[in-house]
Amino acid sequence: MQCEEKLEVFENGFEDGKFNIRVEVYGGDARKVLLALIYELYLPDYGSDYIYPFECAKEFWGIYMDGSEVEPEEMKLSEPKFVSRSVIDKLDKVLKGLDAPQEVKALVDLERAKIYKVKEGYLAVGKNFLLDHRDRLFIFNKPSVAEMLLKYIGRW
Repeated sequence: MQCEEKLEVFENGFEDGKFNIRVEVYGGDARKVLLALIYELYLPDYGSDYIYPFECAKEFWGIYMDGSEVEPEEMKLSEPKFVSRSVIDKLDKVLKGLDAPQEVKALVDLERAKIYKVKEGYLAVGKNFLLDHRDRLFIFNKPSVAEMLLKYIGRW
Protein backbone atom coordinates (compact mmCIF):
# COMPACT_ATOMS: atom_id res chain seq x y z
CA MET A 1 0.00 0.00 0.00
CA GLN A 2 1.35 3.41 -0.94
CA CYS A 3 1.22 5.52 2.23
CA GLU A 4 3.26 8.47 1.11
CA GLU A 5 4.72 9.48 -2.21
CA LYS A 6 7.81 7.42 -1.46
CA LEU A 7 6.62 5.11 1.34
CA GLU A 8 5.27 1.69 0.46
CA VAL A 9 3.98 -0.53 3.25
CA PHE A 10 3.62 -4.26 2.68
CA GLU A 11 2.59 -7.23 4.81
CA ASN A 12 5.98 -7.85 6.44
CA GLY A 13 7.75 -4.51 6.13
CA PHE A 14 8.11 -1.23 4.30
CA GLU A 15 10.24 0.57 1.77
CA ASP A 16 10.86 4.28 1.89
CA GLY A 17 12.41 6.04 -1.09
CA LYS A 18 12.77 9.34 0.75
CA PHE A 19 15.09 7.88 3.37
CA ASN A 20 16.29 5.00 1.15
CA ILE A 21 15.31 2.39 3.74
CA ARG A 22 13.83 -1.05 3.23
CA VAL A 23 12.95 -3.27 6.20
CA GLU A 24 11.43 -6.76 6.06
CA VAL A 25 10.52 -8.94 9.03
CA TYR A 26 10.26 -12.72 9.23
CA GLY A 27 9.16 -14.74 12.24
CA GLY A 28 7.09 -13.16 15.00
CA ASP A 29 4.90 -10.07 14.79
CA ALA A 30 6.96 -6.88 14.62
CA ARG A 31 4.40 -4.47 13.17
CA LYS A 32 4.58 -2.15 16.19
CA VAL A 33 8.36 -1.99 15.82
CA LEU A 34 7.93 -1.07 12.14
CA LEU A 35 5.32 1.55 13.07
CA ALA A 36 7.74 3.06 15.57
CA LEU A 37 10.40 3.31 12.84
CA ILE A 38 7.96 5.04 10.48
CA TYR A 39 6.90 7.40 13.25
CA GLU A 40 10.53 8.25 14.05
CA LEU A 41 11.41 8.81 10.39
CA TYR A 42 8.50 11.16 9.67
CA LEU A 43 8.23 12.99 13.00
CA PRO A 44 10.53 15.88 11.93
CA ASP A 45 8.46 16.47 8.75
CA TYR A 46 4.97 16.24 10.25
CA GLY A 47 5.28 17.09 13.94
CA SER A 48 3.69 14.91 16.61
CA ASP A 49 0.03 15.90 16.07
CA TYR A 50 -0.74 13.82 12.98
CA ILE A 51 1.84 11.83 11.05
CA TYR A 52 0.07 10.65 7.92
CA PRO A 53 2.50 7.82 6.96
CA PHE A 54 2.23 6.41 10.51
CA GLU A 55 -1.60 6.58 10.44
CA CYS A 56 -1.73 4.99 7.00
CA ALA A 57 0.55 2.11 8.02
CA LYS A 58 -1.52 1.55 11.19
CA GLU A 59 -4.64 1.26 9.09
CA PHE A 60 -3.00 -1.11 6.61
CA TRP A 61 -1.69 -3.41 9.36
CA GLY A 62 -4.89 -3.12 11.43
CA ILE A 63 -3.11 -2.04 14.60
CA TYR A 64 -4.18 0.48 17.19
CA MET A 65 -1.20 2.42 18.44
CA ASP A 66 -0.97 6.00 19.59
CA GLY A 67 2.03 8.09 18.60
CA SER A 68 2.67 8.82 22.28
CA GLU A 69 3.48 5.10 22.74
CA VAL A 70 6.53 5.48 20.51
CA GLU A 71 9.16 5.93 23.16
CA PRO A 72 12.65 4.56 22.64
CA GLU A 73 13.64 2.07 25.30
CA GLU A 74 17.26 1.34 26.02
CA MET A 75 17.97 -2.37 25.93
CA LYS A 76 20.55 -3.70 28.30
CA LEU A 77 22.94 -5.34 25.86
CA SER A 78 26.03 -7.09 27.05
CA GLU A 79 28.66 -8.51 24.77
CA PRO A 80 29.90 -11.87 25.95
CA LYS A 81 33.66 -12.09 26.46
CA PHE A 82 33.66 -14.80 23.83
CA VAL A 83 30.94 -16.37 21.74
CA SER A 84 30.89 -20.11 21.99
CA ARG A 85 29.92 -22.45 19.21
CA SER A 86 26.77 -23.40 21.14
CA VAL A 87 25.53 -19.79 21.08
CA ILE A 88 26.04 -19.59 17.31
CA ASP A 89 24.30 -22.95 16.94
CA LYS A 90 21.31 -21.77 19.01
CA LEU A 91 20.95 -18.68 16.82
CA ASP A 92 21.39 -20.77 13.68
CA LYS A 93 18.64 -23.13 14.85
CA VAL A 94 16.31 -20.15 15.33
CA LEU A 95 17.21 -18.87 11.87
CA LYS A 96 16.58 -22.23 10.23
CA GLY A 97 13.22 -22.49 12.00
CA LEU A 98 11.94 -19.18 10.64
CA ASP A 99 9.37 -19.10 7.88
CA ALA A 100 11.53 -17.08 5.51
CA PRO A 101 12.71 -17.69 1.94
CA GLN A 102 16.06 -19.45 1.68
CA GLU A 103 17.59 -16.50 -0.18
CA VAL A 104 16.71 -14.25 2.78
CA LYS A 105 18.27 -16.66 5.27
CA ALA A 106 21.38 -16.76 3.09
CA LEU A 107 21.88 -13.02 3.75
CA VAL A 108 22.48 -13.72 7.44
CA ASP A 109 26.10 -14.26 8.44
CA LEU A 110 26.03 -15.21 12.13
CA GLU A 111 29.80 -15.78 12.18
CA ARG A 112 30.45 -12.08 11.47
CA ALA A 113 27.54 -10.70 13.49
CA LYS A 114 27.86 -8.96 16.82
CA ILE A 115 26.26 -11.20 19.41
CA TYR A 116 24.68 -9.68 22.51
CA LYS A 117 23.26 -11.27 25.61
CA VAL A 118 19.93 -9.88 26.75
CA LYS A 119 17.77 -10.98 29.66
CA GLU A 120 15.57 -13.15 27.41
CA GLY A 121 18.32 -14.75 25.32
CA TYR A 122 20.64 -13.66 22.53
CA LEU A 123 20.57 -11.05 19.81
CA ALA A 124 22.64 -11.09 16.60
CA VAL A 125 23.28 -7.87 14.69
CA GLY A 126 24.92 -7.80 11.28
CA LYS A 127 25.34 -5.06 8.72
CA ASN A 128 22.03 -5.97 7.03
CA PHE A 129 20.11 -8.00 9.62
CA LEU A 130 19.03 -8.28 13.22
CA LEU A 131 17.91 -11.59 14.73
CA ASP A 132 16.26 -10.80 18.03
CA HIS A 133 15.46 -12.69 21.23
CA ARG A 134 11.83 -13.08 20.12
CA ASP A 135 12.80 -15.13 17.06
CA ARG A 136 12.22 -12.31 14.58
CA LEU A 137 14.55 -11.65 11.70
CA PHE A 138 14.77 -8.07 10.44
CA ILE A 139 16.44 -7.64 7.06
CA PHE A 140 17.38 -4.09 6.03
CA ASN A 141 19.49 -2.25 3.52
CA LYS A 142 21.32 0.26 5.77
CA PRO A 143 23.43 -0.56 8.84
CA SER A 144 21.98 2.49 10.67
CA VAL A 145 18.57 0.77 10.74
CA ALA A 146 19.91 -1.69 13.34
CA GLU A 147 20.44 1.21 15.76
CA MET A 148 16.86 2.34 15.22
CA LEU A 149 15.48 -1.18 15.70
CA LEU A 150 17.39 -1.67 18.94
CA LYS A 151 15.43 1.22 20.47
CA TYR A 152 12.10 -0.57 20.03
CA ILE A 153 12.55 -4.37 19.93
CA GLY A 154 12.74 -4.65 23.71
CA ARG A 155 9.31 -3.10 24.06
CA TRP A 156 7.41 -4.91 21.30
